[in-house]
Amino acid sequence: MSTPYDITSDKWERFTFSRDGRVLTAAITSDHPVNGVDEQMHTELALVFNCLQRDTDSDIIILTARGRAFCAGGDFDWFEEQINHPGRFRAIAWDGKQIVTTLLNMEKPILCRMNGAAAGLGATIALLCDIIIADETAKIGDPHVKVGLVAGDGGALIWPQLIGFAKAKELLMTGDLLTAKEAERLGLINYAVPAAELDSKVAELVAKLQGNPKWAVRWTKTTANIPLRALAAQLMDASIGWESASNYTADRREAVAAFKEKRAPKLTGD
Repeated sequence: MSTPYDITSDKWERFTFSRDGRVLTAAITSDHPVNGVDEQMHTELALVFNCLQRDTDSDIIILTARGRAFCAGGDFDWFEEQINHPGRFRAIAWDGKQIVTTLLNMEKPILCRMNGAAAGLGATIALLCDIIIADETAKIGDPHVKVGLVAGDGGALIWPQLIGFAKAKELLMTGDLLTAKEAERLGLINYAVPAAELDSKVAELVAKLQGNPKWAVRWTKTTANIPLRALAAQLMDASIGWESASNYTADRREAVAAFKEKRAPKLTGD
C-alpha cells in the first residue's frame, strides 16, 4: 500500500497550493515582478511535478501563477551569476532535464492556466501541460537566443511538435513573442480567452475531465505522451549541453549586459 502524501505539507518557497475537492491548483508565487526563474525556483520546478503526481488527494492539477505574469523566463541577476561562475550553470543541468521529464511523466492531467506572459522556461512549462488556457492579452515565446542561450531546456523539444518545424524554428531562432490569440491560431495553445473568462473556461474543462472515468483519462494522456517522452530522452542531454556551452560565449555576456543597461547589444559573433 502506498503511503499517503500531501504536497502542501512540504515547505515550498516559490509555490502555493489550494484545493477544490480532488482538483489541486499549484501557483508559481515569487517576489519577482514577472515570476522570473531564479535558482530556488529552478530547484523547486525540478521537484514539484513528481510531488504533484504523488499527492494522494488530487486527480487533476491546475498550474498557474500569482501576479501579472505566468513565468517570464530567467531572472537576469541569476543570469549574471551563471556567466561569472559557469560552474553554477553546469550544476543545474540535471534539474533542467528533470523539469521536462517529470512533467511529461505525470499521469494526472495538468492544465495550464496561463494568467500572463510565459517566456523561455516559463513557456516550455506551459506548453508541456496537457491543456493550455491563456488570458488573451498574454504573450508567449522562447527568447533564449536574445540572451545568448540555446533554447535547450525544452523549447526545441516541444515547439516543433505543436506547430511544425518551419514555424517553430523561425520563432525559436528569432526569439519573437506571440500574442495568446496568435498562439491559439497556430495550435500552440488550446484557448485564448478574456481575463474575466479565464477561470470559467478552466472550470469548464476540469468538469469535462471529471465527467470521464479517471483511469481512462490518465492512461490516455500517458499513452499520448509516449512519443514526447521518447523524444525528450533523445534530445535533452544534447540540448542542455549546447545551452551550457552557449553560456560561455562573449555574446552571451554582452546580450545580458545590454538588456540590463537597456541598450542594443554590440554582438561580435564570439
